[in-house]
Amino acid sequence: MNANNTLEFNIILVTLAEHALSQKAMEKLLLLRPFLSERECKSKMQETTEARKILEGIGTPPLASMKELDKILDLTVKGSMLPPEQLTSICGFISSCKRMKKYLKKAEAFNADIAFYGNSFSQLDLLFEEIERCIRNEAVDDGASPVLRDIRRKIENTKSAVKIKLDGILRSKKEWFTDGYVTIRNGRFVLPVKKGYKNQLSGTVIDTSSTGSTCFIEPTAVRKLQEELAVLQIDEDNEIRKILYTLTVLVEEHINELRINKDCMETLDFIFAKAKLSIEMKAVPVSITTERKIIIKQGRHPLLKPDLCVPLDFEIRGDLGDDAINGVVITGPNTGGKTVALKTIGLLSIMAQSGLHVPVSDGSVFCMHNSIFCDIGDGQSISENLSTFSSHIQNIVAILKGVSSESLVLLDELGSGTDPAEGMGLAIAILAELNQRGCLFVATTHYPEIKDFAKNTKGLMNARMEFDRENLQPLYKLQIGEAGESCALYIAQRLGFPGHMLKRAQKEAYGGRSSVSRDIPTILVDEDNPKIDPVSNSKIQKEIPKEKSPSRSESFNIGDSVRVYPQKLLGIIYKRTNERGELGVQIKDKKQLINHKRIKLFIPASELYPEDYDFSIIFDTVENRKARHQLEKGHDVVIEYEED
Repeated sequence: MNANNTLEFNIILVTLAEHALSQKAMEKLLLLRPFLSERECKSKMQETTEARKILEGIGTPPLASMKELDKILDLTVKGSMLPPEQLTSICGFISSCKRMKKYLKKAEAFNADIAFYGNSFSQLDLLFEEIERCIRNEAVDDGASPVLRDIRRKIENTKSAVKIKLDGILRSKKEWFTDGYVTIRNGRFVLPVKKGYKNQLSGTVIDTSSTGSTCFIEPTAVRKLQEELAVLQIDEDNEIRKILYTLTVLVEEHINELRINKDCMETLDFIFAKAKLSIEMKAVPVSITTERKIIIKQGRHPLLKPDLCVPLDFEIRGDLGDDAINGVVITGPNTGGKTVALKTIGLLSIMAQSGLHVPVSDGSVFCMHNSIFCDIGDGQSISENLSTFSSHIQNIVAILKGVSSESLVLLDELGSGTDPAEGMGLAIAILAELNQRGCLFVATTHYPEIKDFAKNTKGLMNARMEFDRENLQPLYKLQIGEAGESCALYIAQRLGFPGHMLKRAQKEAYGGRSSVSRDIPTILVDEDNPKIDPVSNSKIQKEIPKEKSPSRSESFNIGDSVRVYPQKLLGIIYKRTNERGELGVQIKDKKQLINHKRIKLFIPASELYPEDYDFSIIFDTVENRKARHQLEKGHDVVIEYEED
């Protein structure tokens, strides 16, 4: 699977390329890939940092688009004559280089290495001045040469003489003409003569109108002047070509300097585009290391809107010797952000290793990888007859062939798409193999067995996506070191799923395993008071007799583990509710009567103790227990309980 596309690094590159002006810089940015040399990666990161400091310090650099500059330089080498507009482009490029040189001179104040690119720019003053002297408004100027100036003066004088004579004919014979002005046809001055008078005017018919009613005639009186004008125009064209060839040769003489200037400008365009992206993403430089660790502080996925993106804190340390953690298994509810977290880790790693700034907080560290593998998405293919599971397995087989101790592997919903038992087995086998290979890897899953495997396997660690149980909303926050749960049973309960069905669902899902030891979700079933009545929401409604629901104070049982608010103290119920609505709660070996409104169930007694458990072991003093034992033998003993 192409990690660049899967992790959407290709979209980052498109955004990056949009910040460049030159075509070559855009193409180079689109081909940007992670560096395999730590020194080169750090160097590219540093140049991005320097460029951003300069941008923020002295403003946007005077970069040039250099459109068609390569084509112009190639034509020069081939011996072609550059037209005025292309010479104007050369002149404009030289001007941009001068401005860039001055800009980089100011940038030296920031002690930035890229400022010294200014020393590579050639001034090319003579070439600039000569083109500017000869070309004005994309045309050869009269002052380009004395010969051209003289020819153009003669042309204007001859044109003036022709017009004077033609104007005289127009005024003397107005009835002959369809219009009262001189016009031009086929490059010659003519008069618009009515068809009926064409034989009255001595001259040559140069053209006729589309209707044939007007003949455009060159009078014999101006023929000689017209011929002189044509010769002068040929002379002008020859002189212009001579001037343009001379300027083209001058450009060719400076072709090497122009190419160096162009390369420098494209390089700076490339570097400053990275700096502009850094500013746009509010990114920062990060530490690059060959030690096998990734530390992300307040990381944001760059393609998500900042106000909608919950920052990610993540850490994986494969550099701690015997305490090294190579793999992290992320669990949590659907749509809880597991895949986004996975993609964020991968995308930020690629960006950092490509010399780009990363949208994280200071203190973040990224290690070098020789390759990044990922299996994210269902990968179904109708044309190739691939199921989701087959696609996953194909990807993982390819990953296992190429993975090494210096790789990063990202696996989404590991083991999904097939029989749960077999999928779980495959997932554990894959994680064990990756752990044995020594690569860094992050995987997401729903299987509780995988959480247990990660918890009990050296080199692996659990992580979970936090979930707001009260509002039934994912918090999109990653908690390292703790296993999560799908929350399916809890969500179903909160939405009014029938209690007896919840009990059956929990039994089928978890059997007799303890929810305390195995992170099994706790459900508090209240069959008679569901949150949502599925019948009342249906089209066919049937009246159901209402039964009185037990009060909240009556829902507690002896042995229930509870929290007492506002201090959030942990206690155990030892006495049921009295007439004042107070419950007996033992907190740190002290018994207290507390209003039931301050108490919230934490874990029910049924999940903590066997059905016939003797609670006197917890609540009675040693003396009382001995007294009870004597009482059971028939002795007259009084047992007293003390309450604070």
